[in-house]
Amino acid sequence: MNSPGGLSNGAPSRFVNSPSRESSVGPAGSDTSESSLDSPNQHKPKKLFRIRSRAGELTFGKLLTNPTFVNPEQAGYVGFANLPNQVHRKSVKKGFEFTLMVVGESGLGKSTLVNSLFLTDLYPERHVPSAVEKIQQTVKIDASTVEIEERGVKLRLTVVDTPGFGDSLNSTDCFRPIIQYIDDQFEHYLNDESGLNRRHIVDNRVHCCFYFISPSGHGLKPLDIAFMKAVHNKVNIVPVLAKADTLTLLEVVSLKKKIIDQIDDHGIRIYPLPDCDSDEDEDYKEQCRQLKSAVPFAVVGANTVIEVKGRKVRGRMYPWGVVEVENPEHCDFIKLRTMLITHMQDLQEVTQETHYENFRAEKLASGSIIKSKSGKSNAVYGRLENGGGEFTDKERELRQKEEELRRMQERLTRMQAEIESKKPQLIHNGDLKSQDV
Repeated sequence: MNSPGGLSNGAPSRFVNSPSRESSVGPAGSDTSESSLDSPNQHKPKKLFRIRSRAGELTFGKLLTNPTFVNPEQAGYVGFANLPNQVHRKSVKKGFEFTLMVVGESGLGKSTLVNSLFLTDLYPERHVPSAVEKIQQTVKIDASTVEIEERGVKLRLTVVDTPGFGDSLNSTDCFRPIIQYIDDQFEHYLNDESGLNRRHIVDNRVHCCFYFISPSGHGLKPLDIAFMKAVHNKVNIVPVLAKADTLTLLEVVSLKKKIIDQIDDHGIRIYPLPDCDSDEDEDYKEQCRQLKSAVPFAVVGANTVIEVKGRKVRGRMYPWGVVEVENPEHCDFIKLRTMLITHMQDLQEVTQETHYENFRAEKLASGSIIKSKSGKSNAVYGRLENGGGEFTDKERELRQKEEELRRMQERLTRMQAEIESKKPQLIHNGDLKSQDV
């Protein structure tokens, strides 16, 4: 006999919906019902609610949702046109890395120009050597790294300065440390690529080199020609005519033409600005044309702000007037910064696809890095065989699996050799049996 609560005598308890009893629990527009439980050991029934709404169904504390996916785009639209947006979001989240090298004689305004380009102070604690210290000073490499953020985009900028370049009377081999530094960065990147962890590789390769030319040299000096011929296959060279405010406009044009002629005569390859596509805007084509015609860039650096005719500008004040750094009619500072920013990705691609690949091909051709059967370099194997204390358990397990695979390959090779050695004897025995028959 069933009880009024929907429970049979001696049967286990179960939930029974009571559709006749409705309550108003839940948001507007939701259907709410109530379930009751009667037990002989309890005087007060427990109330459990089941709430139905547009968002789903809530039953005994669990949300069972069945949402419908709505395509926000119009009909006939696939969506692969949003791939550039995905690359943009991923690149912004990861950030960018860029390494700039500045080379030139002391006193040409290299540090001032770099600070003017990126609106930051990369040399807050820099020591300027005296005349006595410069006598014994040799060329050294000074790398400064700073993280710059602009409108949510992060740039890890590394500026490599070369103090002491060209300051000695005998500057024959003064650029050897610079070449060694460029090769060392390529070597480190190649070792990281050949290692176990290739996911987080720090790119410290030199992507661009600003070579500062003295305005008082009447063209390129022998040191300038020797240095650019030594590194033009290793780095992107951008010639810069320093301290252009010491020259008149006619002198700047004449000196630029002479420098370009000397570069062509000696077969020096500087960074070629990429050509514009036919479908580009006319403004962009005109910008590229002006940037190509401005090489070498005649620049003026200044970090001081001067008020001129009611407006504040960055420049240098002289008795005869003010030289504005960001005025295209005064110097090529804006063109140099535009070239560096708009072609920063191209500079990295040329470094990767041309200069680094040439270095890598030379190393592989000379046998400096000999790959093993599993694709790892001998340097990595040497580190693993020395104990592997600096590696993780996963890397040790990988080493064990590779050793096991190597032993299996050796066993298989021995078995094949034994089979090959037994083949002539079997054939000979077969011939003898056939003759006996």
